[in-house]
Amino acid sequence: MAKQGHPDKVTRLRPQPVIIPREEHSVSRAQISENALKVLYRLKSAGFRACLVGGGVRDLLLGREPKDFDVATDAWPEQVRELFRNSRLIGRRFRLAHVRYGDEIIEVSTFRSGHEEAETVDGRILRDNVYGSMDEDVWRRDFTVNALYYNIEDFSVVDYVGGMDDIRAGRIRLIGDPVRRYTEDPVRLLRAVRFKVKLGFRIDPEAERPIFELGHLLGDMPPARLFEEVLKLFMGGTAVQSFEELRHYHLFGELFPQTEAVLAEQEGGFPHTLLIHALENTDQRLAEGHPVSPGFLLAALLWTPMFELAREYMHEGMHESDAVRLAGDVVVSRQVNSTAMPRRFTQMARDIWQLQPRLARTGGKRPQRTFSHPRFRAAYDFLLLRAASGENVGELAEWWTKFQEDPANTAERPERKPRSSRRRRGRRRSEKA
Repeated sequence: MAKQGHPDKVTRLRPQPVIIPREEHSVSRAQISENALKVLYRLKSAGFRACLVGGGVRDLLLGREPKDFDVATDAWPEQVRELFRNSRLIGRRFRLAHVRYGDEIIEVSTFRSGHEEAETVDGRILRDNVYGSMDEDVWRRDFTVNALYYNIEDFSVVDYVGGMDDIRAGRIRLIGDPVRRYTEDPVRLLRAVRFKVKLGFRIDPEAERPIFELGHLLGDMPPARLFEEVLKLFMGGTAVQSFEELRHYHLFGELFPQTEAVLAEQEGGFPHTLLIHALENTDQRLAEGHPVSPGFLLAALLWTPMFELAREYMHEGMHESDAVRLAGDVVVSRQVNSTAMPRRFTQMARDIWQLQPRLARTGGKRPQRTFSHPRFRAAYDFLLLRAASGENVGELAEWWTKFQEDPANTAERPERKPRSSRRRRGRRRSEKA
């Protein structure tokens, strides 16, 4: 047997794949990114096997435009780096190469070996850098619809696990035993929900049943990795559906335990309404091509826990502004233990919260000072959200709307000076709150 990690190592017998020739599938090179094709063809020319794989193939078969393209190959990461000067190697748990063309990154991974070779603890994969063949690699992937290979050699689609049938049936199915696969990587619980919502598919019953029972495994995942999934769930244009499905499968509380506790106590009241309004607003803005800040969404997700805690502090005699500031710090500090948030987003949420008491002060020169705050617009939009959800701030929101319609007020707003590049770089380096 060849040494561990070598692409030519002997493997156990696996079922033979179904090869779907070019004339029997809808994937066309005209639909594939020019840069992804460059990567595929250069690997092929260098004597390596190269395939488009994953969500890109799935979306092309569904007639959708992929957001990105991933490539799988029998070239090792170091060999990929030698072939592409515009690449860099990333990852320790799962080492791969990123080949950059301007703003586009083509992710190139090396075929992995069998499950037995990965480094695991309690069934969870810690490192997965033992290389193998495509015949082995497919069994390391999670869902059948994401395990189809588009072979640049003959433009065929290679299907080992019935992924084509599942795409036709609109079915999300795991490769292998669902409990084992979820335990290996609990983030798959969230991915199953995301694909259900994104694709409009149903989750196969065998893959669905364990989701209700295994949500606690997310507590052992790195909070920063969970944040990546939160962004995909709530910033992909299906935030409302994602929220409802996460609660259905008892997963939302694993991501936002403070919010779930409040929702469970006040179901049907304005906390739930405010959150739904915020998620609807997010979906609408994305559909219209407008930007959405995760910081604003975070402010909505954590508003009620923060508000309840601030009210407790005020009941103890603390001034409202101080109570909101302290409650915001406490709630964010608790939240990052579950889902880590970059500081730029948590700071935006804090600013939005802290401006709410200031928006209530409409006498003298205070409105003009509040209006000049860099986060005023986000805070004002949040005030509108509160009013729409039933909070008793409707008259206040109307007052600020009229204030902005007065040219005399907007003309006096000072120009905001840009931050220095050094300060911006410093803020990027600070990742967690």
